[in-house]
Amino acid sequence: MEPSTEYVAFEEKVKKTIYIDNLSPQVTKAVLENAMNQFGNVKDVQFVPTYFGSCGVCAALVEMESAKQGEEIICEMGDSPLMISGMPRPVRARKAQGEMFEDRPKKHQRTIVCRWMDPSHQHFELAKKIKDLTKKHVAEAQYIMELQLEEEEKLHKQQSETLKTNYKKYELIDGVQADGNVKRLKAEYGMTLNDH
Repeated sequence: MEPSTEYVAFEEKVKKTIYIDNLSPQVTKAVLENAMNQFGNVKDVQFVPTYFGSCGVCAALVEMESAKQGEEIICEMGDSPLMISGMPRPVRARKAQGEMFEDRPKKHQRTIVCRWMDPSHQHFELAKKIKDLTKKHVAEAQYIMELQLEEEEKLHKQQSETLKTNYKKYELIDGVQADGNVKRLKAEYGMTLNDH
């Protein structure tokens, strides 16, 4: 059975699209477009649910002009972290998959029927194990995400403290230059300093 022409066009779109996650909730469509335009021409940005909404993590599908541009972004972001909106959280990129799109067309015209499984059915225990395993995976992913967010918060505090300390040092240096102490010390010790 051949896929529909609509699905073939959709597959081409998927090839040119990258999935970017670990985004801060403050990142807007315009900010993300500007960040990705460094690598090529952005055709479309679509935010997608991450199912970790309580953790403050967002994700987006970014369609580029060509598949090559998407691959370059994935390679570049794999080699060096990219910060968006000044957050201490480096975003990650990977190839998009068709299942990530909510508006994906059907590959074949078929219908899927869901129904309750009778506890006496031969595969009931297997289905129950799969359901329990899925719940366990969700809990593990949530826990890992919370740990990652805690580490990012610690990094953010550390970076803020370092920034404040450096700012105080520069203020001290500016103050010493402004009140003439540098010229006095230069004359006292016979030093030559550049006025830059």
